[in-house]
Amino acid sequence: MFTIKRYNPEYKSLWNKFVAESKNATFLFHRDFMEYHSDRFTDFSLLIFHNEKLIAMLPANIEEQTLYSHKGLSYGSLILPDKISFQNVLECVCNLLKFLSENNIDTFVFKQLPKIYNLRPSDEVDYFLFILKAKLFRKDVSMAIPLANKLEISNLRKRRLKLAKSSDLNFISNGDIASFWNEILTPNLKSKFDVEPVHTLLEITKLHERFPDHIKQYNVYFEDELFAGCTVFETKNVAHAQYISTKNNNKGALDYLIDQLISNVYKNKVYFDFGISNENQGMNVNEGLLQWKQSFGASSVVHDFYEIEVANYTLLKEVLI
Repeated sequence: MFTIKRYNPEYKSLWNKFVAESKNATFLFHRDFMEYHSDRFTDFSLLIFHNEKLIAMLPANIEEQTLYSHKGLSYGSLILPDKISFQNVLECVCNLLKFLSENNIDTFVFKQLPKIYNLRPSDEVDYFLFILKAKLFRKDVSMAIPLANKLEISNLRKRRLKLAKSSDLNFISNGDIASFWNEILTPNLKSKFDVEPVHTLLEITKLHERFPDHIKQYNVYFEDELFAGCTVFETKNVAHAQYISTKNNNKGALDYLIDQLISNVYKNKVYFDFGISNENQGMNVNEGLLQWKQSFGASSVVHDFYEIEVANYTLLKEVLI
């Protein structure tokens, strides 16, 4: 028997333990991460039990009659354990959508987890999206480097690194987040795009305190002046550059910073992920930003967004023959 239960704080330890042992989850699904901005969203995360054993979870929030893969997170997923059969995932999705229908939820907007973050193959839901006639309404393009099989960097990057190595730059691990936020990141985003960082300084500081093994700050200095910084969200397989910015790149500081990360700090990770280069809800790509990432040898990884008509769950009943 399958049972769906809405998340409440009594499930916090169970939720976090399941995330830690999942084949397709990252620390962003930990409740201490999800809840740093809980005042902005009405949480509707769900736990799926089979014969009273937890076998899947869904981070989500609700707005009127629409359920969303949690809008406060960069990506979403139906979180699954290492050992789960195709048949059980099928039953999970079918029962989940039936539960939503019974709760007068018409539409489910589902964000996928980019595949580079999976610890094991986890494409069951991809197939069910096809059966459900889900509408693909957005694709983002992220750029990532497979670190065991790196491409050669561009000639421009080589020249910039040669300049950087002659400039007596100082690379600092566990760098000062506040200085990076106040002196470089926030002013750059404001002047170039008239936006603020997704996380305020207070938010990123709290998250860094909660997840010191997963959120790292790296800075590059020339003498005592901060020239460049990168805030990394680190998972088991992937080092993701959540924020990258430079005040003055005349000395190749940013090139030096990225080279240190991909060649030394994270050389044993599977991927270094630069993140997306999209604008306008995925319809456009910032070519300058894209080319800069490609110049380090990065290649494309897509991140898909689907809209599911909940009533279509009945289509899943005909899958197995």
